[in-house]
Amino acid sequence: MEAERLNQIENSIADLAARGDELRRYLDYPGKKDRLEEVSRLTEDPELWNDPKRAQEIGKEKKLLESVVLGLDEIGQIVVDSRDLFDMAKPDGDWDTIEAVAADLANAEAKIAELEFRRMFSNPMDPNACFVDIQSGAGGTEAQDWAGMLMRMFMRYGERKGFTVELMEESEGEVAGISSCTIKFSGEYAYGFLRTETGVHRLVRVSPFDSNARRHTSFSSVFVYPEVDDSIEIEINPADLRIDTYRASGAGGQHINKTDSAVRITHNPSGIVVQCQNDRSQHRNKDEAMQMLRAKLYEAELRRRMEAQQSLEAGKSDIGWGHQIRSYVFDQSRVKDLRTNIEVGNVKGVMDGDLDIFIQASLKQGV
Repeated sequence: MEAERLNQIENSIADLAARGDELRRYLDYPGKKDRLEEVSRLTEDPELWNDPKRAQEIGKEKKLLESVVLGLDEIGQIVVDSRDLFDMAKPDGDWDTIEAVAADLANAEAKIAELEFRRMFSNPMDPNACFVDIQSGAGGTEAQDWAGMLMRMFMRYGERKGFTVELMEESEGEVAGISSCTIKFSGEYAYGFLRTETGVHRLVRVSPFDSNARRHTSFSSVFVYPEVDDSIEIEINPADLRIDTYRASGAGGQHINKTDSAVRITHNPSGIVVQCQNDRSQHRNKDEAMQMLRAKLYEAELRRRMEAQQSLEAGKSDIGWGHQIRSYVFDQSRVKDLRTNIEVGNVKGVMDGDLDIFIQASLKQGV
């Protein structure tokens, strides 16, 4: 038994060393390390901070580079230290040290798995922040209540992942829930994690709004699009825009004021409408709404190109955002993703934001 355990740890050290080397090649460790040194020098230049936007971009890039370079450095050091300690402890039968090495290797394994998972992020916009639009479908109060539940689910997911979560706009339902909302998620790979949630989400349950306690089916659509920075050219002609201001509405608190601070922008050529009422300042709401519009126009162009490519490749499944992707059947305590066939029985956990099993499966299958 002891020999088996020793072999297991030896194999683990060798496996982690090989996987670490592979990641260094795949993630271009030398190139990222050189760039990190360059970016670090830029952050030390006082002139940089005279341009807050540029400083923010550099800070964001530095954080992403550090997550790769410092992460791989830490993994490499754990493997080297573990090998040295194991070689010293093995002849003496020092099992306390050997098991401590095993614990360190488990820590390194988790870190490597996280970096390996990033290989799933093939979209160039994956590292960006993103917006999530939720729209209730037909069905009145029941559908609006479902849209409100989805809003809470995604906000809880964002909090679990450590993202900054902002409710940019919310249109309340007539009796319960919401008719629509826009949520912004800021953090590393926010768009990469959330983009596979685009589609129609279906709820089946005994409706609390039905006096006869009948089973109802409700639909809400979810649309995820990345925040677009100034490095990507998106031309918007001011003449194509209709800008309306209105009084913010909502449940209360910071979203309520007595001035027309909320902003709605309509892009006439595309029909895209964005709105923001997150801030008391009309100017800041307008800036944020313009950012949302640029992001939606960028995503629309990506989808147009993707659909053109799809039409040339017969036999591929339709990945349009308007199709049902997941069913939530409350009275049977199951949630099933219809693209990956992943099914779980913990409905409460899913509605509390535990979406990783669905998102990881979707990314691995290239959904």
